[in-house]
Amino acid sequence: MEKVKKGILIGKVAERTGVAVSAIRFYEEAGLIQAGRNSGGQRVFEAADIRRISFIIIAQKLGFSLKVIKTELDSLPNGRTPTLKDWEKISQSFGANIDKRIEDLARLKQKLTGCMGCGCLSLQHCALYNTDDKARENGPGPQFLL
Repeated sequence: MEKVKKGILIGKVAERTGVAVSAIRFYEEAGLIQAGRNSGGQRVFEAADIRRISFIIIAQKLGFSLKVIKTELDSLPNGRTPTLKDWEKISQSFGANIDKRIEDLARLKQKLTGCMGCGCLSLQHCALYNTDDKARENGPGPQFLL
């Protein structure tokens, strides 16, 4: 039987985090946070859950999927909220990912002016870059850009 506990009701957590109640429930179902129940059966959260939700919001704004965020949160001992030391470690991982995305976007930006990557939207120039449709051997979509 689950322990009945005191805590912060879901509506107050939503108010404090700016996240909709439905999103908080979704985060719970996805295993990103865990709610307890009070004597009335209502979801209750700890103050640390507000910080945990804030971490989720920040990571999402950085472009990380909930799957990646969950992996990072699951790596923490006892399912706790990231500490400053944890955040430094996570931010190194996130930083490397962001750097890779920046490189990919810069490369894509350079290629956009000359070719749409053989999907093919540049029929006049495509014969120069993709003679006999050789790019299809690499798979579907804009192969030269990706």
